[in-house]
Amino acid sequence: MEKKKPLVENMQEIAVAVKYNFDKDGDVPKVVASGRGMIARRIVKLAQEADIPIKEEKELAESLAKIPVGVEIPAELWEAVATILAHIYQMDHPT
Repeated sequence: MEKKKPLVENMQEIAVAVKYNFDKDGDVPKVVASGRGMIARRIVKLAQEADIPIKEEKELAESLAKIPVGVEIPAELWEAVATILAHIYQMDHPT
């Protein structure tokens, strides 16, 4: 009888989706989705299908994953998030 192979999930995979409205003054970035493993892969797949930019930043993703979905990103992470948002803004608004 053949042994069944266990499903091994790589829990190091992580994805965090952030929403920010560039056109709204005073808007603060928020975590809108977060997950590990299969959920992370699903978040990435949905982002790719929607043509949403993806930036790989493992350490920042780990920090953002600690923030509950729907909660504003704390000020101590703004600089790191701002760098990514500026890159995305430039992609959407080339000079």
